[in-house]
Amino acid sequence: MSSTPTSRNRARMLRTAAVVASAAMVAVAAQSGAASAAAEREAGATALTLSSAARTQAISAAQGEAAGTARAIGLSDEERLVARDVVKDADGTVHTRYERTYAGLPVLGGDLIVHQKKDGSRKTTKGTEAKIAPAAARSQKPAPAGARQVVWAATGTPVFAYEAVVTGTQPDGTPSERHVITDAATGAELYAYEAIDTGTGTSGYSGTVPLATTQSGSAYSLTDAARGGHKTYDLNGATSTATGTLFTDADDAWGDGTASNRQTAAVDAHYGAAVTWDFYKSEFGRNGIAGDGKAAYSRVHYGNAYVNAFWSDSCFCMTYGDGANNQKPLTSLDVAGHEMSHGLTAATAKLNYSRESGGLNEATSDILGTSVEFFANNAADPGDYLIGEKIDIRGNGTPLRYMDKPSKDGASADYWSKNVGRLDVHNSSGVANHFFYLLSEGSGAKTVNGVSYDSPTYDGSTVTGIGRTKAYKIWYKALSTYMTSTTNYAGARTATLKATADLYGASGTEYQQVAAAWKAVNVN
Repeated sequence: MSSTPTSRNRARMLRTAAVVASAAMVAVAAQSGAASAAAEREAGATALTLSSAARTQAISAAQGEAAGTARAIGLSDEERLVARDVVKDADGTVHTRYERTYAGLPVLGGDLIVHQKKDGSRKTTKGTEAKIAPAAARSQKPAPAGARQVVWAATGTPVFAYEAVVTGTQPDGTPSERHVITDAATGAELYAYEAIDTGTGTSGYSGTVPLATTQSGSAYSLTDAARGGHKTYDLNGATSTATGTLFTDADDAWGDGTASNRQTAAVDAHYGAAVTWDFYKSEFGRNGIAGDGKAAYSRVHYGNAYVNAFWSDSCFCMTYGDGANNQKPLTSLDVAGHEMSHGLTAATAKLNYSRESGGLNEATSDILGTSVEFFANNAADPGDYLIGEKIDIRGNGTPLRYMDKPSKDGASADYWSKNVGRLDVHNSSGVANHFFYLLSEGSGAKTVNGVSYDSPTYDGSTVTGIGRTKAYKIWYKALSTYMTSTTNYAGARTATLKATADLYGASGTEYQQVAAAWKAVNVN
Protein backbone atom coordinates (compact mmCIF):
# COMPACT_ATOMS: atom_id res chain seq x y z
CA MET A 1 0.00 0.00 0.00
CA SER A 2 1.31 3.45 -0.88
CA SER A 3 2.12 5.81 2.01
CA THR A 4 1.46 8.85 -0.22
CA PRO A 5 -2.24 9.85 -0.41
CA THR A 6 -3.94 10.06 -3.80
CA SER A 7 -5.67 13.31 -4.81
CA ARG A 8 -9.09 11.80 -4.02
CA ASN A 9 -7.97 10.50 -0.62
CA ARG A 10 -6.29 13.78 0.20
CA ALA A 11 -9.55 15.64 -0.52
CA ARG A 12 -11.46 13.25 1.74
CA MET A 13 -8.93 13.75 4.52
CA LEU A 14 -9.22 17.50 4.17
CA ARG A 15 -12.97 17.24 4.67
CA THR A 16 -12.79 14.87 7.63
CA ALA A 17 -9.49 15.48 9.40
CA ALA A 18 -8.05 18.85 8.54
CA VAL A 19 -5.27 18.71 11.11
CA VAL A 20 -4.03 15.30 9.97
CA ALA A 21 -4.21 16.38 6.34
CA SER A 22 -2.21 19.50 7.06
CA ALA A 23 0.50 17.42 8.71
CA ALA A 24 0.56 15.08 5.71
CA MET A 25 0.89 18.00 3.34
CA VAL A 26 3.82 19.37 5.34
CA ALA A 27 5.51 15.96 5.18
CA VAL A 28 5.01 15.75 1.42
CA ALA A 29 6.39 19.26 1.03
CA ALA A 30 9.44 18.36 3.12
CA GLN A 31 10.05 15.25 1.05
CA SER A 32 9.65 17.26 -2.13
CA GLY A 33 12.11 19.85 -0.86
CA ALA A 34 14.65 17.17 0.05
CA ALA A 35 14.28 15.56 -3.38
CA SER A 36 14.72 18.94 -5.03
CA ALA A 37 17.85 19.66 -2.99
CA ALA A 38 19.30 16.25 -3.90
CA ALA A 39 18.59 16.84 -7.58
CA GLU A 40 20.23 20.26 -7.39
CA ARG A 41 23.32 18.77 -5.72
CA GLU A 42 23.69 16.10 -8.41
CA ALA A 43 23.17 18.64 -11.19
CA GLY A 44 25.67 21.03 -9.65
CA ALA A 45 28.37 18.36 -9.34
CA THR A 46 27.85 17.14 -12.91
CA ALA A 47 30.47 18.15 -15.46
CA LEU A 48 29.55 20.65 -18.14
CA THR A 49 30.01 19.72 -21.80
CA LEU A 50 32.87 21.87 -23.09
CA SER A 51 33.43 22.57 -26.76
CA SER A 52 36.90 21.82 -28.11
CA ALA A 53 37.69 25.55 -28.17
CA ALA A 54 36.41 26.09 -24.62
CA ARG A 55 38.42 23.15 -23.30
CA THR A 56 41.60 24.39 -25.02
CA GLN A 57 41.02 27.85 -23.59
CA ALA A 58 40.47 26.45 -20.08
CA ILE A 59 43.68 24.41 -20.22
CA SER A 60 45.59 27.43 -21.52
CA ALA A 61 44.22 29.59 -18.70
CA ALA A 62 45.18 26.96 -16.13
CA GLN A 63 48.70 26.81 -17.55
CA GLY A 64 48.95 30.59 -17.30
CA GLU A 65 48.24 30.32 -13.58
CA ALA A 66 50.32 27.16 -13.03
CA ALA A 67 53.26 28.87 -11.31
CA GLY A 68 50.98 30.51 -8.77
CA THR A 69 49.10 27.26 -8.25
CA ALA A 70 52.37 25.39 -7.63
CA ARG A 71 53.33 27.87 -4.93
CA ALA A 72 49.85 27.82 -3.41
CA ILE A 73 49.88 24.03 -2.96
CA GLY A 74 53.40 23.99 -1.52
CA LEU A 75 55.58 22.64 -4.34
CA SER A 76 59.31 23.38 -4.30
CA ASP A 77 61.05 25.98 -6.46
CA GLU A 78 62.36 23.21 -8.76
CA GLU A 79 58.87 21.86 -9.45
CA ARG A 80 56.61 22.99 -12.27
CA LEU A 81 53.04 22.11 -13.21
CA VAL A 82 51.84 21.31 -16.74
CA ALA A 83 48.06 21.53 -17.18
CA ARG A 84 46.68 18.46 -18.98
CA ASP A 85 42.91 18.57 -18.55
CA VAL A 86 40.15 20.72 -17.08
CA VAL A 87 36.70 19.59 -15.92
CA LYS A 88 34.15 22.27 -15.03
CA ASP A 89 31.15 21.38 -12.90
CA ALA A 90 27.83 23.16 -13.22
CA ASP A 91 28.18 24.62 -9.71
CA GLY A 92 31.36 26.45 -10.72
CA THR A 93 33.89 24.00 -9.28
CA VAL A 94 36.89 23.53 -11.58
CA HIS A 95 39.02 20.36 -11.48
CA THR A 96 42.40 20.89 -13.17
CA ARG A 97 44.64 17.88 -13.78
CA TYR A 98 48.37 18.57 -13.87
CA GLU A 99 51.51 16.65 -14.72
CA ARG A 100 54.58 17.64 -12.70
CA THR A 101 58.23 18.24 -13.57
CA TYR A 102 61.28 18.59 -11.33
CA ALA A 103 64.31 20.48 -12.65
CA GLY A 104 62.83 19.99 -16.10
CA LEU A 105 62.41 16.20 -15.73
CA PRO A 106 58.98 14.49 -15.89
CA VAL A 107 57.86 13.25 -12.47
CA LEU A 108 56.21 9.86 -13.01
CA GLY A 109 53.55 9.37 -10.36
CA GLY A 110 53.60 13.08 -9.57
CA ASP A 111 50.34 13.91 -11.31
CA LEU A 112 47.77 15.76 -9.24
CA ILE A 113 44.36 17.41 -9.44
CA VAL A 114 43.49 20.83 -8.03
CA HIS A 115 39.83 21.31 -7.14
CA GLN A 116 38.84 24.98 -6.94
CA LYS A 117 35.36 26.00 -5.88
CA LYS A 118 33.52 29.07 -7.09
CA ASP A 119 34.50 30.94 -3.91
CA GLY A 120 38.20 30.38 -4.67
CA SER A 121 38.85 27.73 -2.01
CA ARG A 122 41.16 24.90 -3.10
CA LYS A 123 41.76 21.24 -2.35
CA THR A 124 44.37 19.02 -3.97
CA THR A 125 44.40 15.30 -4.81
CA LYS A 126 47.95 13.99 -5.23
CA GLY A 127 49.21 10.64 -6.40
CA THR A 128 52.01 10.94 -3.83
CA GLU A 129 52.74 13.20 -0.88
CA ALA A 130 56.45 12.30 -0.91
CA LYS A 131 58.81 15.26 -1.24
CA ILE A 132 61.37 15.31 -4.04
CA ALA A 133 64.73 16.07 -2.44
CA PRO A 134 67.50 17.82 -4.44
CA ALA A 135 70.23 15.38 -5.43
CA ALA A 136 73.62 16.27 -3.94
CA ALA A 137 75.25 14.24 -6.67
CA ARG A 138 73.86 12.25 -9.57
CA SER A 139 76.15 9.31 -9.77
CA GLN A 140 74.28 7.39 -12.44
CA LYS A 141 74.46 4.26 -14.51
CA PRO A 142 74.60 4.81 -18.27
CA ALA A 143 71.14 5.39 -19.73
CA PRO A 144 69.59 2.49 -21.66
CA ALA A 145 69.43 3.12 -25.40
CA GLY A 146 66.62 5.51 -26.25
CA ALA A 147 65.68 6.06 -22.60
CA ARG A 148 64.63 9.39 -21.13
CA GLN A 149 65.61 10.65 -17.69
CA VAL A 150 62.73 11.03 -15.23
CA VAL A 151 61.97 11.27 -11.54
CA TRP A 152 60.20 8.16 -10.27
CA ALA A 153 57.77 9.19 -7.53
CA ALA A 154 55.02 6.60 -7.80
CA THR A 155 56.36 4.32 -5.06
CA GLY A 156 58.57 4.99 -2.06
CA THR A 157 61.09 7.83 -1.96
CA PRO A 158 61.33 9.74 -5.26
CA VAL A 159 64.54 8.94 -7.16
CA PHE A 160 66.15 9.87 -10.44
CA ALA A 161 65.46 7.16 -12.99
CA TYR A 162 65.38 6.19 -16.65
CA GLU A 163 62.28 5.23 -18.63
CA ALA A 164 62.79 3.01 -21.67
CA VAL A 165 60.10 1.71 -24.03
CA VAL A 166 60.69 -1.81 -25.32
CA THR A 167 58.56 -2.74 -28.32
CA GLY A 168 57.76 -6.19 -29.63
CA THR A 169 54.96 -8.75 -29.64
CA GLN A 170 53.16 -10.36 -26.71
CA PRO A 171 52.65 -14.16 -26.68
CA ASP A 172 49.11 -13.92 -28.09
CA GLY A 173 50.19 -11.70 -30.99
CA THR A 174 49.24 -8.37 -29.41
CA PRO A 175 51.77 -5.60 -30.05
CA SER A 176 53.85 -4.69 -27.00
CA GLU A 177 54.97 -1.28 -25.77
CA ARG A 178 56.54 -2.15 -22.42
CA HIS A 179 57.68 0.79 -20.31
CA VAL A 180 60.55 -0.10 -17.97
CA ILE A 181 61.65 2.27 -15.19
CA THR A 182 65.15 1.74 -13.76
CA ASP A 183 66.95 3.47 -10.90
CA ALA A 184 69.52 5.85 -12.42
CA ALA A 185 71.97 5.22 -9.56
CA THR A 186 71.77 1.42 -9.26
CA GLY A 187 70.28 0.21 -12.53
CA ALA A 188 67.64 -1.78 -10.61
CA GLU A 189 64.21 -2.11 -12.18
CA LEU A 190 61.69 -0.04 -10.22
CA TYR A 191 58.53 -0.62 -12.22
CA ALA A 192 57.27 -1.87 -15.56
CA TYR A 193 53.95 -1.69 -17.33
CA GLU A 194 52.40 -2.49 -20.70
CA ALA A 195 51.07 0.51 -22.66
CA ILE A 196 48.88 -1.58 -24.98
CA ASP A 197 45.58 -2.08 -23.19
CA THR A 198 44.05 -5.40 -24.38
CA GLY A 199 41.57 -5.92 -24.23
CA THR A 200 22.26 0.74 -41.45
CA GLY A 201 24.23 -2.41 -41.33
CA THR A 202 23.74 -5.95 -40.28
CA SER A 203 26.11 -6.62 -37.45
CA GLY A 204 27.36 -9.91 -36.13
CA TYR A 205 26.18 -9.35 -32.56
CA SER A 206 23.69 -6.45 -32.39
CA GLY A 207 21.32 -7.15 -35.27
CA THR A 208 20.42 -4.48 -37.81
CA VAL A 209 21.73 -1.15 -36.54
CA PRO A 210 21.90 2.45 -37.77
CA LEU A 211 25.31 3.54 -39.05
CA ALA A 212 26.57 7.08 -39.57
CA THR A 213 28.38 7.15 -42.93
CA THR A 214 29.65 9.80 -45.32
CA GLN A 215 28.96 9.96 -49.06
CA SER A 216 31.65 11.03 -51.48
CA GLY A 217 30.67 10.83 -55.13
CA SER A 218 28.93 7.53 -55.73
CA ALA A 219 30.45 5.76 -52.71
CA TYR A 220 29.83 5.77 -48.97
CA SER A 221 32.49 5.31 -46.30
CA LEU A 222 32.40 4.32 -42.63
CA THR A 223 33.10 7.89 -41.55
CA ASP A 224 30.98 9.33 -38.75
CA ALA A 225 31.10 13.10 -39.18
CA ALA A 226 28.65 13.63 -36.31
CA ARG A 227 30.95 12.00 -33.77
CA GLY A 228 34.33 13.60 -34.27
CA GLY A 229 35.01 11.99 -37.64
CA HIS A 230 35.35 8.40 -36.38
CA LYS A 231 36.46 6.04 -39.17
CA THR A 232 36.61 2.26 -39.41
CA TYR A 233 39.40 0.58 -41.39
CA ASP A 234 40.20 -2.89 -42.72
CA LEU A 235 43.66 -4.21 -41.79
CA ASN A 236 43.05 -7.27 -43.98
CA GLY A 237 45.13 -9.54 -41.74
CA ALA A 238 48.04 -7.16 -41.28
CA THR A 239 49.68 -6.72 -37.86
CA SER A 240 51.46 -3.48 -38.63
CA THR A 241 50.89 -0.01 -37.20
CA ALA A 242 49.38 1.07 -40.52
CA THR A 243 45.89 2.54 -40.49
CA GLY A 244 44.48 0.09 -43.03
CA THR A 245 41.95 0.68 -45.80
CA LEU A 246 38.86 2.77 -45.10
CA PHE A 247 35.67 0.72 -45.59
CA THR A 248 33.59 1.92 -48.55
CA ASP A 249 30.35 0.69 -50.09
CA ALA A 250 28.21 1.60 -53.10
CA ASP A 251 24.69 1.26 -51.65
CA ASP A 252 25.23 2.16 -47.96
CA ALA A 253 23.90 -1.24 -46.85
CA TRP A 254 26.67 -2.86 -44.83
CA GLY A 255 27.39 -6.43 -43.76
CA ASP A 256 25.15 -9.46 -43.61
CA GLY A 257 25.65 -10.69 -40.05
CA THR A 258 28.20 -13.37 -40.97
CA ALA A 259 31.91 -13.41 -40.18
CA SER A 260 32.70 -14.32 -43.80
CA ASN A 261 31.44 -10.90 -44.92
CA ARG A 262 34.30 -8.50 -44.14
CA GLN A 263 31.91 -5.62 -43.54
CA THR A 264 30.12 -7.35 -40.66
CA ALA A 265 32.93 -6.86 -38.13
CA ALA A 266 33.25 -3.27 -39.31
CA VAL A 267 29.54 -2.68 -38.67
CA ASP A 268 29.91 -3.90 -35.08
CA ALA A 269 33.02 -1.80 -34.44
CA HIS A 270 31.56 1.34 -36.04
CA TYR A 271 28.26 0.94 -34.18
CA GLY A 272 30.03 0.27 -30.87
CA ALA A 273 32.13 3.42 -31.22
CA ALA A 274 29.02 5.49 -31.97
CA VAL A 275 27.04 4.16 -29.01
CA THR A 276 30.00 4.66 -26.67
CA TRP A 277 30.43 8.26 -27.89
CA ASP A 278 26.71 8.88 -27.30
CA PHE A 279 26.90 7.31 -23.84
CA TYR A 280 29.79 9.57 -22.81
CA LYS A 281 27.96 12.65 -24.06
CA SER A 282 24.50 11.78 -22.72
CA GLU A 283 25.55 10.48 -19.30
CA PHE A 284 28.76 12.40 -18.54
CA GLY A 285 28.53 15.49 -20.72
CA ARG A 286 31.83 14.40 -22.29
CA ASN A 287 32.57 15.39 -25.88
CA GLY A 288 34.53 12.35 -27.05
CA ILE A 289 37.26 10.27 -25.45
CA ALA A 290 39.56 13.18 -24.62
CA GLY A 291 36.74 15.70 -24.23
CA ASP A 292 38.01 17.63 -27.26
CA GLY A 293 35.39 16.55 -29.80
CA LYS A 294 37.88 14.42 -31.74
CA ALA A 295 37.31 10.74 -32.43
CA ALA A 296 39.64 7.80 -32.27
CA TYR A 297 39.44 5.30 -35.13
CA SER A 298 38.75 1.57 -35.34
CA ARG A 299 40.73 -1.15 -37.13
CA VAL A 300 39.23 -4.59 -37.75
CA HIS A 301 40.61 -7.88 -39.17
CA TYR A 302 43.92 -7.62 -37.30
CA GLY A 303 46.18 -10.63 -37.87
CA ASN A 304 45.08 -14.19 -38.55
CA ALA A 305 42.68 -15.77 -36.03
CA TYR A 306 43.86 -13.19 -33.48
CA VAL A 307 41.83 -13.75 -30.31
CA ASN A 308 41.99 -10.32 -28.72
CA ALA A 309 41.28 -6.61 -29.08
CA PHE A 310 43.32 -3.68 -27.82
CA TRP A 311 43.57 0.06 -27.33
CA SER A 312 46.77 1.93 -28.20
CA ASP A 313 47.53 5.46 -27.05
CA SER A 314 50.19 5.82 -29.72
CA CYS A 315 47.65 5.57 -32.57
CA PHE A 316 44.63 6.71 -30.52
CA CYS A 317 42.75 3.75 -31.93
CA MET A 318 40.88 0.52 -31.18
CA THR A 319 41.99 -2.69 -32.91
CA TYR A 320 40.04 -5.95 -33.18
CA GLY A 321 41.01 -9.49 -34.13
CA ASP A 322 38.72 -12.02 -35.82
CA GLY A 323 38.82 -14.62 -33.04
CA ALA A 324 39.31 -18.37 -33.24
CA ASN A 325 39.30 -19.63 -36.81
CA ASN A 326 38.46 -16.06 -37.88
CA GLN A 327 34.82 -16.79 -37.00
CA LYS A 328 34.24 -14.73 -33.83
CA PRO A 329 35.47 -11.15 -34.29
CA LEU A 330 36.04 -9.42 -30.95
CA THR A 331 33.75 -6.55 -31.91
CA SER A 332 30.74 -7.07 -29.65
CA LEU A 333 29.20 -3.97 -28.10
CA ASP A 334 30.63 -4.40 -24.60
CA VAL A 335 34.10 -5.13 -26.00
CA ALA A 336 33.96 -2.02 -28.21
CA GLY A 337 32.89 0.06 -25.21
CA HIS A 338 35.64 -1.57 -23.16
CA GLU A 339 38.43 -0.72 -25.61
CA MET A 340 37.23 2.84 -26.22
CA SER A 341 37.09 3.36 -22.45
CA HIS A 342 40.79 2.55 -22.17
CA GLY A 343 41.21 5.75 -24.16
CA LEU A 344 39.00 7.58 -21.66
CA THR A 345 41.17 6.36 -18.79
CA ALA A 346 44.30 7.47 -20.67
CA ALA A 347 42.75 10.92 -21.11
CA THR A 348 41.81 11.25 -17.43
CA ALA A 349 43.49 9.37 -14.57
CA LYS A 350 46.07 7.59 -16.78
CA LEU A 351 45.99 4.62 -14.42
CA ASN A 352 49.29 2.74 -14.77
CA TYR A 353 48.67 -0.62 -16.48
CA SER A 354 50.25 -2.74 -13.77
CA ARG A 355 49.52 -3.90 -10.20
CA GLU A 356 46.41 -2.50 -8.50
CA SER A 357 46.20 0.60 -10.69
CA GLY A 358 46.25 -1.72 -13.73
CA GLY A 359 43.37 -3.72 -12.28
CA LEU A 360 41.43 -0.48 -11.82
CA ASN A 361 42.26 0.46 -15.42
CA GLU A 362 40.81 -2.82 -16.69
CA ALA A 363 37.82 -2.61 -14.37
CA THR A 364 37.03 0.90 -15.61
CA SER A 365 36.77 -0.49 -19.13
CA ASP A 366 34.60 -3.39 -17.96
CA ILE A 367 32.37 -1.05 -15.94
CA LEU A 368 31.90 1.44 -18.76
CA GLY A 369 31.68 -1.24 -21.47
CA THR A 370 28.89 -2.91 -19.49
CA SER A 371 27.19 0.44 -18.97
CA VAL A 372 27.35 1.15 -22.71
CA GLU A 373 25.65 -2.19 -23.39
CA PHE A 374 22.78 -1.31 -21.04
CA PHE A 375 22.60 2.24 -22.47
CA ALA A 376 22.23 0.91 -26.04
CA ASN A 377 19.04 -0.96 -25.08
CA ASN A 378 19.58 -3.26 -28.06
CA ALA A 379 17.18 -6.21 -28.16
CA ALA A 380 19.75 -8.39 -29.94
CA ASP A 381 22.32 -7.77 -27.19
CA PRO A 382 20.53 -6.82 -23.94
CA GLY A 383 22.57 -5.31 -21.15
CA ASP A 384 24.12 -7.71 -18.65
CA TYR A 385 26.93 -7.95 -16.13
CA LEU A 386 28.88 -10.45 -18.23
CA ILE A 387 31.97 -9.39 -20.18
CA GLY A 388 32.41 -10.72 -23.72
CA GLU A 389 29.49 -13.14 -23.54
CA LYS A 390 28.90 -12.84 -27.30
CA ILE A 391 32.43 -13.49 -28.56
CA ASP A 392 32.88 -16.99 -27.05
CA ILE A 393 36.58 -16.39 -26.50
CA ARG A 394 36.93 -19.61 -24.48
CA GLY A 395 35.21 -21.72 -27.11
CA ASN A 396 32.73 -23.21 -24.65
CA GLY A 397 29.99 -20.58 -24.74
CA THR A 398 30.91 -18.94 -21.42
CA PRO A 399 31.67 -15.23 -20.89
CA LEU A 400 35.17 -13.89 -20.54
CA ARG A 401 34.43 -12.33 -17.13
CA TYR A 402 31.61 -12.13 -14.57
CA MET A 403 30.93 -9.01 -12.51
CA ASP A 404 28.61 -10.51 -9.87
CA LYS A 405 31.15 -13.15 -8.84
CA PRO A 406 34.42 -12.62 -10.76
CA SER A 407 36.01 -15.88 -9.54
CA LYS A 408 33.58 -17.84 -11.73
CA ASP A 409 36.08 -17.37 -14.57
CA GLY A 410 38.61 -19.43 -12.59
CA ALA A 411 41.21 -16.69 -12.18
CA SER A 412 39.74 -13.35 -11.10
CA ALA A 413 39.55 -12.04 -7.54
CA ASP A 414 36.21 -11.52 -5.81
CA TYR A 415 37.81 -9.62 -2.93
CA TRP A 416 40.85 -7.51 -2.18
CA SER A 417 43.88 -9.10 -0.54
CA LYS A 418 47.50 -7.98 -0.18
CA ASN A 419 48.37 -10.25 -3.12
CA VAL A 420 45.76 -8.93 -5.57
CA GLY A 421 48.28 -6.56 -7.19
CA ARG A 422 50.37 -9.56 -8.24
CA LEU A 423 47.59 -10.91 -10.44
CA ASP A 424 47.25 -10.17 -14.14
CA VAL A 425 45.38 -6.88 -14.48
CA HIS A 426 42.44 -8.66 -16.14
CA ASN A 427 42.04 -10.69 -12.93
CA SER A 428 42.83 -8.08 -10.27
CA SER A 429 40.07 -6.05 -11.94
CA GLY A 430 37.59 -8.46 -10.37
CA VAL A 431 37.57 -6.55 -7.08
CA ALA A 432 36.33 -3.32 -8.69
CA ASN A 433 33.98 -5.18 -11.05
CA HIS A 434 32.42 -6.91 -8.03
CA PHE A 435 32.16 -3.56 -6.22
CA PHE A 436 30.35 -2.03 -9.19
CA TYR A 437 27.89 -4.91 -9.46
CA LEU A 438 27.10 -4.77 -5.73
CA LEU A 439 26.69 -1.00 -5.82
CA SER A 440 24.38 -1.25 -8.84
CA GLU A 441 22.27 -4.30 -7.98
CA GLY A 442 23.07 -5.35 -4.43
CA SER A 443 24.07 -8.73 -3.02
CA GLY A 444 22.24 -12.04 -3.25
CA ALA A 445 20.22 -13.72 -5.98
CA LYS A 446 18.37 -11.75 -8.66
CA THR A 447 17.58 -11.79 -12.37
CA VAL A 448 18.32 -8.86 -14.69
CA ASN A 449 17.26 -8.95 -18.36
CA GLY A 450 16.80 -12.70 -18.14
CA VAL A 451 20.25 -13.41 -16.66
CA SER A 452 20.51 -14.88 -13.15
CA TYR A 453 23.08 -13.53 -10.70
CA ASP A 454 24.00 -14.41 -7.12
CA SER A 455 26.58 -12.04 -5.70
CA PRO A 456 28.34 -12.91 -2.42
CA THR A 457 30.10 -10.57 0.02
CA TYR A 458 33.41 -10.96 1.86
CA ASP A 459 31.91 -10.56 5.31
CA GLY A 460 28.47 -12.02 4.67
CA SER A 461 26.92 -8.57 4.79
CA THR A 462 23.92 -7.48 2.74
CA VAL A 463 24.44 -4.67 0.23
CA THR A 464 21.50 -2.76 -1.23
CA GLY A 465 22.07 -1.49 -4.76
CA ILE A 466 21.57 2.17 -5.65
CA GLY A 467 21.02 1.53 -9.35
CA ARG A 468 23.42 1.26 -12.25
CA THR A 469 23.07 4.88 -13.41
CA LYS A 470 24.14 6.36 -10.09
CA ALA A 471 26.90 3.75 -9.82
CA TYR A 472 28.50 4.60 -13.18
CA LYS A 473 28.15 8.34 -12.59
CA ILE A 474 30.02 7.93 -9.31
CA TRP A 475 32.74 5.85 -10.98
CA TYR A 476 33.19 8.34 -13.82
CA LYS A 477 33.39 11.34 -11.50
CA ALA A 478 35.94 9.52 -9.35
CA LEU A 479 37.97 8.62 -12.45
CA SER A 480 37.85 12.06 -14.02
CA THR A 481 38.33 14.23 -10.94
CA TYR A 482 39.93 12.23 -8.11
CA MET A 483 41.97 9.25 -9.38
CA THR A 484 45.61 9.63 -10.42
CA SER A 485 48.03 7.37 -12.29
CA THR A 486 49.00 5.46 -9.14
CA THR A 487 45.59 5.06 -7.48
CA ASN A 488 45.23 1.67 -5.77
CA TYR A 489 42.13 0.02 -4.32
CA ALA A 490 42.26 2.01 -1.08
CA GLY A 491 42.61 5.15 -3.18
CA ALA A 492 39.68 4.11 -5.38
CA ARG A 493 37.51 3.78 -2.28
CA THR A 494 38.48 7.30 -1.21
CA ALA A 495 37.93 8.67 -4.73
CA THR A 496 34.46 7.13 -5.09
CA LEU A 497 33.38 8.34 -1.66
CA LYS A 498 34.48 11.88 -2.56
CA ALA A 499 32.62 11.61 -5.86
CA THR A 500 29.52 10.34 -4.07
CA ALA A 501 29.65 13.20 -1.57
CA ASP A 502 29.87 15.66 -4.47
CA LEU A 503 26.94 14.13 -6.33
CA TYR A 504 24.62 12.91 -3.58
CA GLY A 505 25.93 14.20 -0.25
CA ALA A 506 27.97 12.52 2.50
CA SER A 507 25.04 11.54 4.70
CA GLY A 508 22.68 9.85 2.28
CA THR A 509 21.95 6.29 1.21
CA GLU A 510 24.31 6.51 -1.77
CA TYR A 511 27.33 7.34 0.40
CA GLN A 512 26.47 4.59 2.88
CA GLN A 513 26.10 1.99 0.13
CA VAL A 514 29.35 2.97 -1.60
CA ALA A 515 31.13 2.36 1.71
CA ALA A 516 29.17 -0.87 2.20
CA ALA A 517 30.00 -2.16 -1.29
CA TRP A 518 33.73 -1.55 -0.75
CA LYS A 519 33.56 -3.27 2.65
CA ALA A 520 31.80 -6.19 0.94
CA VAL A 521 34.85 -6.69 -1.32
CA ASN A 522 37.26 -6.26 1.63
CA VAL A 523 38.41 -2.72 0.84
CA ASN A 524 38.13 -0.78 4.11
